[in-house]
Amino acid sequence: MDPKLLDILVCPVTKTSLLFDKDKQELISTAANLAYPVRDGIPIMLENEARELVPEEVEAYRKQKGQHA
Repeated sequence: MDPKLLDILVCPVTKTSLLFDKDKQELISTAANLAYPVRDGIPIMLENEARELVPEEVEAYRKQKGQHA
């Protein structure tokens, strides 16, 4: 994912910054507890396309982002 694109994309629900999970090809919103898919390099920024993160995932991503639960 282009770092410049990641800098301007925000969660459509919370308007907060996102993390990119390269392995899962998802954009992560720890504020909304949602993971938006990236298909063929295109972020799908629709709430109804996102999957809900389980609490363990949220905690791991927050640690990665430098946040606390």
